[in-house]
Amino acid sequence: MPAFSLEPEQTAWCAELRLLAAERLRPLAEKGEPGQVNRPLIAELGQLGLLPRLFTSGALDLCLMRESLAYACTEAETALALQGLGAHPVHAHGTPAQRAHWLPRVGEGTAVAAFALSEPGAGSDAAALSLAAASDGPSAWRLTGEKCWISNAPDADFYTVFARTTPGAGSRGVTAFLVPADRPGLTGTPLDMLSPHAIGTLAFDAVPVTADDVLGEPDRGFRVAMGTLNLFRPSVGAFAVGMAQAALDAALTHSTRRDAFGGKLRDLQTVAHQVAEMALRTEAARLMVYAAATAYDEGAPDVPKRAAMAKLLATETAQYVVDKAVQLHGARALRRGHLLEHLYREVRAPRIYEGASEVQRGIIAKELYADLEARQ
Repeated sequence: MPAFSLEPEQTAWCAELRLLAAERLRPLAEKGEPGQVNRPLIAELGQLGLLPRLFTSGALDLCLMRESLAYACTEAETALALQGLGAHPVHAHGTPAQRAHWLPRVGEGTAVAAFALSEPGAGSDAAALSLAAASDGPSAWRLTGEKCWISNAPDADFYTVFARTTPGAGSRGVTAFLVPADRPGLTGTPLDMLSPHAIGTLAFDAVPVTADDVLGEPDRGFRVAMGTLNLFRPSVGAFAVGMAQAALDAALTHSTRRDAFGGKLRDLQTVAHQVAEMALRTEAARLMVYAAATAYDEGAPDVPKRAAMAKLLATETAQYVVDKAVQLHGARALRRGHLLEHLYREVRAPRIYEGASEVQRGIIAKELYADLEARQ
């Protein structure tokens, strides 16, 4: 089927998710403490059967979930996404024992997962990781160093951690480890950031890990990281599309009700054209997200390029649409608690995490030139 054509069952499911997010998830989100893991919210995602779908659905279904939840409750969307991001490497590369121990708990919402890739000196350049995994005997290591800007830290129950097992080998010398939060030598500190969910640093002081903790193969952890990001980057775009649609709908409603210059705000051509541009960009981003997700599900060879394009266009579009919606609303949109004030704070970070917009442009260019060389 065409990438942009949803089946009636999918459309109905999206509507159901928006309703569940508004009625059952948003009240729990509003009770949460900013900057802390909202365990009741995560547990409810498990009760609704959404967390297990992270491991049984394809990329398109993941995008539909994230877009629908984001429209009505961004906190629920983020909680779902972070569970998937942290646990997907276990699902895709974990041993039977790792999978049996952690995945049921993640699906129930009783264990909180986290994806620990970024470091103070290795944000956009993920291959420059310096968290050291020093040999500690046969098939054993000690992790020493720091991770930074880690979502769900320091409150997660386990971390997918990427560490350097072979110095000087670039992306070929990184190993992925599953590290439980209670492992000796692992500590964390919360960061006060422009985000409603928990973000923190992790300090590793000779944290012991063994072959039983490895995800995938030693020195092949970068593949684990990039495989996870190729799946989740289009769905970051879906998160952005959900926020953009919410902002667009708010602008439509406001411009219809607001009296201005002897008529309604919508009667002003400048306003009407602005709303049309917001809708145009939102729909274009949505179609690119769906196309990238469908390419992933079909095993297309150009997934990295499509995933980067989808994340880039959707996150930049959401920033534009939310900003224009705020402008159309005026000062009321800046009041604490207003939907657009909330979205304005939420929409900024996706242009940075899981690869900043500049990184996505680099990936796209690299893939384009590689395609050119392959054809010559």
